[in-house]
Amino acid sequence: MLGVPRDTTRRIGLLGGSFNPAHEGHRHISLEALKRLGLDEVWWLVSPQNPLKTDDGMEPLATRVARARQLVGRHPRIRIDAPELVLGTRYTLDTVRALRRAYPRARFVWLTGADILPQFAEWRGWRQLFGSIPIAAFARPGWSYPALSAAAPRAFARYRIDAEQARMLASCQPPAWCFIPSRLDSHSATAIRAVRPRKRQAKGQTISDTTRQLPDRSKDAAALLALVRRSLDDDKAEDVVVIDLKGKSAFADYMVIASGRSNRQVVAIAEHLADRLKQAGHGYVPVEGKQTGDWVLADAGDVVVHIFRPEPRAFYALEKMWALENEVADKPKPVRARRAKKPA
Repeated sequence: MLGVPRDTTRRIGLLGGSFNPAHEGHRHISLEALKRLGLDEVWWLVSPQNPLKTDDGMEPLATRVARARQLVGRHPRIRIDAPELVLGTRYTLDTVRALRRAYPRARFVWLTGADILPQFAEWRGWRQLFGSIPIAAFARPGWSYPALSAAAPRAFARYRIDAEQARMLASCQPPAWCFIPSRLDSHSATAIRAVRPRKRQAKGQTISDTTRQLPDRSKDAAALLALVRRSLDDDKAEDVVVIDLKGKSAFADYMVIASGRSNRQVVAIAEHLADRLKQAGHGYVPVEGKQTGDWVLADAGDVVVHIFRPEPRAFYALEKMWALENEVADKPKPVRARRAKKPA
């Protein structure tokens, strides 16, 4: 990475991906990693091409790097580059090994969303990757609970350290990994691409996809919340909890947490909610997590809705997490007594 001395001893998080496009979810993981892992900085490694993905809909590398830097990644402790072009690597394992050779005294941690954990077993040399660098996986809506039972986490279960010890991770000898049940962020590159204007290659025309529009965040949040609650009530959602985020979060005014008795009911509640919001004029509502039905998130703009089965809801305890954060935020800071000046 440009501007980084070869003998650096910094604690550095590596966040790799296509960044097609970069979004607030990437920034969220980066900021959480800086705080929870005690890192000095985070490097975004923008990949020229993910070996497991096609290049269909892939923006040019220069465009992805520029947008990441200009729109999302502006932070004094976040660096954004495409080092694989210089290192001549394609696979994550090779990139990690090359960076460790280039910066032998740095302490690296690989950062990822929990939704990527089930894919690890498809990566080239994934077992060697676990043995080459500590790994931190951050909670993602709809994926965290089933991700922990995927092949890679199971294979390295005995090397998992508790989240309370996450600040030790950068100093751990691999294999070592940690699951971070941090505050959730619902942004998804797939969902963002889904609502972008689509390009028609034949005649070079750009045609807007009028069937999908981002949620209208100008709608009155209270009215939106009331509509969400009516939809949940109609579908017999259980244990509905509303958390007021005004003044506490930039991504929404309210968080709603509810339960369904089965995977099928959880998915049905979320799909019916998205349909009703669209019919009411709130536009397309991204829904994530329908693959498993353990935990589904619907992003209605100023109201974010989490729908769980009872077991995952108890496991993640979002209500408790937010209650603890609010308690810390509301707790008055101690006032330090001023030392009396010595007489001259």
